[in-house]
Amino acid sequence: MKAVILAGGKGTRGKPYTEYFPKAMTPINGRPLIDYVVKYLKSFDIVDEVIIISDFKGLGGQIKNYFGNQKNIIFVQDSQSGTGGDLLHISDNLKDESEFVLWFVDNLCAIDIKKMREFFRDKNSSACIATRTKRKEETGFATVENGIVKEFKEKPVMKLQLSECLGIYMLGKDIIKRIKSKQKQKEINLSYDILQQLSKEGKISAFDIGEKEWIDAESPMVLERNEKTVKKIIKQMGL
Repeated sequence: MKAVILAGGKGTRGKPYTEYFPKAMTPINGRPLIDYVVKYLKSFDIVDEVIIISDFKGLGGQIKNYFGNQKNIIFVQDSQSGTGGDLLHISDNLKDESEFVLWFVDNLCAIDIKKMREFFRDKNSSACIATRTKRKEETGFATVENGIVKEFKEKPVMKLQLSECLGIYMLGKDIIKRIKSKQKQKEINLSYDILQQLSKEGKISAFDIGEKEWIDAESPMVLERNEKTVKKIIKQMGL
């Protein structure tokens, strides 16, 4: 099975840092973020190839220089046509795959890819998205009754009313067919143009990560502020 990493985002939330290096190269303990993602994906025996999509003509060239000619890593230039357009761009690479992993590079999580694939198959879905229903808040909360604070809860783990979507997917080959039907569009957004309709058809499953930690590694500041969580995730990843 192939794993596709989308690493071509502009990284606007990470400025000014991302004016000098792509978000994928954000340093964590002396190694870039994308190195953890690649090594984790390759740790699964079901993943035989990693495809990295980025703007290699721009700052993304740093990614290619970092990995060099490592085995089973393929670099594909960003198509500049949206997330769906990027998948259409590599459709030849995926033509023999019954399913594949799609991982947005700013996601750091020790999600069990094997179990996610089993869940995806059991649900007979066209797509499966990683989700979570619990989140550790970054601010303090209080229990209030009639305007009086009864108890403080510092950075509690909160149960979410809605499932939060992570940028990690298991996608079936019929996704490419769906994208091809939209290929006249200048940009194809995977979420809005493809998955939204599939959700109305009941063809998207949700794989809850349970007690696993997850972080949106949008900038060095976020990673520094959540240093303990980052270390815990890396340990869970076995890296």
